[in-house]
Amino acid sequence: MTPVRVGVFGLLGSGNLGNDGSLEAVLGYLRAEHPEAAVDALCGGPEAVTARYGIPATRLHWYRGEYRTASRAGAVAGKGLGKLVDVLRTAAWVRRHDVVIVPGMGVLEATLPLRPWGFPYSLFLLCATGRLLGTPVALVGVGAAAIRDRPTRALVRWSARLAAYRSYRDAQSRDAMREMGVDTARDEVHPDLAFSLPTPPAPPAGPPGLVCVGVMAFHGGNDDRARAEEIHRRYLDGTIRFVRAMVEDGRPVRLLTGDDVDATVVAAILGAVDSPLVTAAETASLADLTREMAAADTAVAIRYHNLICALKAGTPVLAVTYAAKSEALMAQMGLAEYCHPAREVDADRLLEQFRELEKRSAELRRTLAERNEDAVRRLDHQFTALTAALFPTTTPTSRKAP
Repeated sequence: MTPVRVGVFGLLGSGNLGNDGSLEAVLGYLRAEHPEAAVDALCGGPEAVTARYGIPATRLHWYRGEYRTASRAGAVAGKGLGKLVDVLRTAAWVRRHDVVIVPGMGVLEATLPLRPWGFPYSLFLLCATGRLLGTPVALVGVGAAAIRDRPTRALVRWSARLAAYRSYRDAQSRDAMREMGVDTARDEVHPDLAFSLPTPPAPPAGPPGLVCVGVMAFHGGNDDRARAEEIHRRYLDGTIRFVRAMVEDGRPVRLLTGDDVDATVVAAILGAVDSPLVTAAETASLADLTREMAAADTAVAIRYHNLICALKAGTPVLAVTYAAKSEALMAQMGLAEYCHPAREVDADRLLEQFRELEKRSAELRRTLAERNEDAVRRLDHQFTALTAALFPTTTPTSRKAP
């Protein structure tokens, strides 16, 4: 039999550990249940994806300067031409596949700064060409949120409508798509794909009292552009004050990132808090992040997948939230009351919440163990449903929980 040809699509291999973790989860599913599948990617960082996951990969955009600000006429023309060329490139890539999977990620939201002609346009091309060429496109475990910007909203809405299969990582995402005019009657909700990843072996115990602090180069979202620097400064100042308070209490602090762009925040904190108690981890995967979180007594984190790593490790975590998805995740895992707004960080309140969290540490660890087991069971159902929808003529192999 000819192997089924599966394409994976997204901003993968571009330095965001959460996106790559979603890809890793889907590749694990394909290798376990559909080992005959021939898999390749259309993605942001093809070299990194091929090197890390061993699958062929093609660059998402024809124009190599896609992610740089176009200030000169030549760059503007290059970007414009690239949008036209990408129509043909995307169609040609889609045509080579039997199925295309968009693995997780917040592809239907604009909670961080986003232009309609960027990824929303690319996703629309994918879904439109999939529909025209008869190649089903599956949006698997994706995140969504209500979008105010009309062009972005239209592209996202039509991308979802044209997809052959949709599932979401939380109920709020499905509700958001329904509000934007998408028929979600047959769409299911499952935990984030990262919960299906194997849990790394327990690391050596960290130093007593270790606190992991996940940071982010946070400047607000699409609707916050006018006050982006003010938001960033308030978030950074609050985080520095929190880290300084931990050091004053004699607590070791481990700084964690989730994307390459977060390195500037780490540098700012290390520069402001000159202490051997504050160190920065080098992480290349969600497994690395999970091991770091598992070694800590408690954690504070802002990036969505840093939160997942702490929760998956069973480490009580205080979420600095910038979008409803983080609040929904914390509620699912039994920590709804331990959220703090990223746009309005109040260091005194943050410390108060953190100390309340630590008082309930033993109880919350038991809760997280139960919720993690439930998440794995529910994701088994997600993958069974995906096989039924996309691979109806194949017989899946037995899938073992990690």
